[in-house]
Amino acid sequence: MKEKTDFLVIGSGIAGLSFALQAAAHGKVAVVTKRDIAESATNYAQGGIATVSSEEDTFDAHVQDTLVAGAGICHEDVVRMVVEEGPQVIRNLIDWGVQFTKSGDVYDLTREGGHSARRILHAEDITGREIERALVEAAKRHENITIYENHIAIDLVTESKVLKQKLEHNRCLGAHVMDKESGVVKTFAARITLLASGGAGKVYLYTCNPDVATGDGVAMAYRAGATIANMEFMQFHPTTLYHPNARSFLISEAVRGEGAVLKRRDGTAFMEKYHHLKDLAPRDIVARAIDNEMKTYGDDCVYLDIRHRGAEYITSRFPNIFQTCLEYGIDMTKEMLPVVPAAHYLCGGVQVDFNAETDIKHLYAIGEVAFTGLHGGNRLASNSLLEAAVYAGRAYEHAVQVLRAEEFSFPQIPEWDAGTATNSDEMVVVSQNWDEIRRFMWNYVGIVRSDKRLARAMRRIELIQDEIEEYYWNFIVTSDLIELRNIATVAQLIVACAQMRKESRGLNYNIDYPGVDDQNWKRDTHIKKKF
Repeated sequence: MKEKTDFLVIGSGIAGLSFALQAAAHGKVAVVTKRDIAESATNYAQGGIATVSSEEDTFDAHVQDTLVAGAGICHEDVVRMVVEEGPQVIRNLIDWGVQFTKSGDVYDLTREGGHSARRILHAEDITGREIERALVEAAKRHENITIYENHIAIDLVTESKVLKQKLEHNRCLGAHVMDKESGVVKTFAARITLLASGGAGKVYLYTCNPDVATGDGVAMAYRAGATIANMEFMQFHPTTLYHPNARSFLISEAVRGEGAVLKRRDGTAFMEKYHHLKDLAPRDIVARAIDNEMKTYGDDCVYLDIRHRGAEYITSRFPNIFQTCLEYGIDMTKEMLPVVPAAHYLCGGVQVDFNAETDIKHLYAIGEVAFTGLHGGNRLASNSLLEAAVYAGRAYEHAVQVLRAEEFSFPQIPEWDAGTATNSDEMVVVSQNWDEIRRFMWNYVGIVRSDKRLARAMRRIELIQDEIEEYYWNFIVTSDLIELRNIATVAQLIVACAQMRKESRGLNYNIDYPGVDDQNWKRDTHIKKKF
């Protein structure tokens, strides 16, 4: 089955839908999403979106905060561009129907770790859900946007792949996509393909990401020949609720932004000895501090205490967090919240330029799947939604110019060929490898790393990759097998990039290289598939 469209968008969070809504004025848009359209990392973002919107704040201050958090390797030109274009994308979101929380007639601004001023626009404590609601409603209303729910992309289709030859300037022609309900693999032919497929938190055993975050876009782009960069920088969110029945529920950084204090079980606050900003230090520092406290004192978690702000304030400012914790038997107005770090945000990804284009022509990447240079070695809180929205606009503008300037002729794109593959009766292979990857990534390639741990992880992932490849080509593809193949690829990329960086910088902390190497440091690590 073949579908033809002007724009193919893989992913339905703020990145994909912002692009789709703008591109739809210039052609047909197909939005492919693994589950229902609202199931994305955007939908789970609690804190907000950072932008300069008050007289007490400046672009320079936001730029400087981002550079400091990024551990010296942000691309400053990218940082300044994203920060300065922030106010316009906020206006776009408001025009599409997003309702940010107001205090009287002005928008209520909160503060999060690493920020020197209040600049976080939010919708109570469910900002992502509100943004997703508005964008989904707008997309569903648009006659030029067709949404394919419960469809999972398998691989990109490139000109090099179709012609079966290496090309100096390869071009993306679309993607093979499986309808999860019917099992039918569709061929999407597209003049422009956009990866907006989110992150890769499910590569780790503990994550606050949704189940869809299996690194699909990064893995597909790598297999197609795109350059991947800075995969060693996986951000671990410091405060995920620690409870046997809570499935990776995130306690927003805004809770600390409004005065919550991290404490040990005995009530002792500990962040002062790690950073002068104490509980508002950048996330990499806070996550390592929590990890060290847990290991030093043998505790399973630490605690977040905001009781001093009073019940009325807590329930009005954090209604969703309060209610969810209450459902787990924890009253945050009277008790400290038990928290642990969890894999949260991938700062590396598919390398793109200022216009979000990869080094494969007509293939763009935006949002968490992309490496733009904005985040450097550690993402500043609430910069991710901002980056996604800014680059959605830049990708749209560049893609439309490309469509106007170039004549398009598609080579004959072959339909998906399952060959002699058969249905598998050994799904235990998938579940076993999935579990093994996530466990050794957590234990060996987590918050604290070493050369030995990385070497062990690489040996294991290479063995697993061989097993997965054999399984993949022998059996008919399923959604679980596609995701397993992708997390294995992403895991290997993370380990490979971590082995390249011989220093401890930002989110990459290696006990064999405990300091920052200002003599032989590299701003970015790059990796590209050899054909």
